[in-house]
Amino acid sequence: MPPAAATPPTQTPTASKSAPQKAMEKLGLVRDIDLALHLPMRYEDETRLTPIGALREGEPAQVEGVVVDCQVEMRGRRQLLVRLKDDTGTLLLRFLHFYPSQQKQMSGAHRLRVRGEARVGFFGREMVHPVVKVVDDDTPLAQSLTPVYPASAQLPQAYLRKAVASGLARADLRELLPEGAVPRGLPSLKEALHYLHHPPPSASLAALEDHSHPAWQRLKFEELLAQQLSQMQAQRERALLAAPALRGGPGGLHEQLLAALPFQLTAAQQRVAEEIAQDLARPQPMHRLLQGDVGSGKTVVAALAATVAIDAGWQCALMAPTEILAEQHFRKLVGWLEPLGLKIAWITGSVKGKARQAMLDSAASGEAQLIVGTHAVIEDKVRFARLGLAIIDEQHRFGVAQRLALRDKLKAGTGDGLPPAGPAMSTAPLEPHMLMMSATPIPRTLAMTYFADLDVSTIDELPPGRSPIVTKVFTESKRDDVIDKIRGAVTDGAQVYWVCPLVEESEAVDLRNATETHAELSATLAGTSVGLLHGRMSPADKAAVMAQFSSGQMSVLVATTVIEVGVDVPNASLMVIEHAERFGLAQLHQLRGRVGRGAKASVCVLLYTPPLSDTGKSRLKAMAETTDGFEIARRDLDIRGPGEFMGSRQSGAELLRFADLQEDAPLLVAARALAPQLLDAHPAAAQRHVLRWLGTKAEFLKA
Repeated sequence: MPPAAATPPTQTPTASKSAPQKAMEKLGLVRDIDLALHLPMRYEDETRLTPIGALREGEPAQVEGVVVDCQVEMRGRRQLLVRLKDDTGTLLLRFLHFYPSQQKQMSGAHRLRVRGEARVGFFGREMVHPVVKVVDDDTPLAQSLTPVYPASAQLPQAYLRKAVASGLARADLRELLPEGAVPRGLPSLKEALHYLHHPPPSASLAALEDHSHPAWQRLKFEELLAQQLSQMQAQRERALLAAPALRGGPGGLHEQLLAALPFQLTAAQQRVAEEIAQDLARPQPMHRLLQGDVGSGKTVVAALAATVAIDAGWQCALMAPTEILAEQHFRKLVGWLEPLGLKIAWITGSVKGKARQAMLDSAASGEAQLIVGTHAVIEDKVRFARLGLAIIDEQHRFGVAQRLALRDKLKAGTGDGLPPAGPAMSTAPLEPHMLMMSATPIPRTLAMTYFADLDVSTIDELPPGRSPIVTKVFTESKRDDVIDKIRGAVTDGAQVYWVCPLVEESEAVDLRNATETHAELSATLAGTSVGLLHGRMSPADKAAVMAQFSSGQMSVLVATTVIEVGVDVPNASLMVIEHAERFGLAQLHQLRGRVGRGAKASVCVLLYTPPLSDTGKSRLKAMAETTDGFEIARRDLDIRGPGEFMGSRQSGAELLRFADLQEDAPLLVAARALAPQLLDAHPAAAQRHVLRWLGTKAEFLKA
């Protein structure tokens, strides 16, 4: 059976496409199946008429009557007033904005069918700007609820309804799933779609709107199944690829690093390091996510993985989203690995001229065994002799294309893709092993969906000696009291972060900026060294400020969110986050993680400006109630939903339009169980199902 037709609704040359056609393409409505799966966001009931005399204020209704008057009057402004009459009463239609053609249409009409919300005005019952249709005495009523589709300004509902109806009629909606695969009690796909596009008058609007109707359940199951199939296909395809088998020998770099570390690994660190080492030893590419709460010690696990790769004669690259985070990694890795005789290169956009060329040459020749940097690592000019392991920190901050570019660096290497010594290997193209790290723990339902193709290692304990962080929430009116606390903390030898959301004033958002706050604190805390750090500073200036703060020469650092991840100053024990209501929950948790890294008791103060939105209240409440990153992640998913939570993993592609990961967990479990059975027993049907639902979007799940 061929996949659903990929033909656009109308074959029109690009140059002559109408605005609605272009708008449909922008919404992704290209194939007939795309139109069939473009489901209504709500419905209007045009199947029944309400007598004018029975209208209730504030309730939408449809009435029909005879036009008894139509004229333009000046009542403070020009208004078109139309009086409509039926056997039970009179209704005034009021149009504050109108065209002459509308006036002509209604004044020349005998009978109108009108839909809108009734209210009681000075002149009796009226509707303001209702939907109007000229009808005859015998014009039939609609036989089903009228769908209202997600659209845009260039896409009228009438045009979209016709296009969807046409696509629904043409789309191939034959069942692809074998008998017994669909959960009991759910309709066929064709029945479900026809019902959702054209529900009968007796349909339960509540069940349609909350997506609990069996027709909705079938659609959500199909969508979740397509997502699971796509992920499992990606995982199986990756298992067929070749990667260098990386093993460290007895007494090698891995053991040397463990012996040289000034601390003992936690049991969780030892466990995940072993999981990663086992993956690296296989001749298939590792695709593993290392997740752990802020401060759980992911960097040292990454360093241990790097020593395994380097010991086997291969290079390792570590890419971080910001220069500050990349530099923090670089300093730690240099301190741990250079004493073992390893060469580490530093590549970012700020490294220029001869220094940059020297680093590029050392990576290309293989002299540099570990390359650390920002997205500059994936630029075309950066070549590796034999890249065996790619590590991406804060992976959700990178898009799909960026991660793929790093993965492809082994194929683009200048060497022969083999270690300098050892037995000959397969000449098949090799993929580097991929280790992604995240300090934003992944809730279970996301791990089962968007990350289903990943192996996940979790560091679920913090190193000993970390001080607990107390979080306090105050209104902006307590600002002076907070500054007094800072003065006392600095006197006691502590260091303080003060985080601001903006660098410059915005006319739209009245927030204090970092520059103003720096000036204020410098004046108020006379004799105290107060620094300023923000994204518009040059890399050299940023590095100088961070060096002063890290060394203890600076007591207070006013910063924007450039310090969100990676900054590690154990003596910093107080953080103030200004306008905390403007930050996301994950970001607040990341920022809070910059303190509590030493033995001192630490405090995070969240300053907010009332009134708070419900979302703002939920975020600040969660921050005050827990410091557990996994609980924070769960609440963040509840607040934001998976689309925002995922960041750039999907490059903006909305891959779950209908299913709700919390409410539809039973459907997810059923889809997850069915997917491998389909791939094994019905691979062609599985592929057609993925194409039907995801089309080319399935590629976003494979990076």
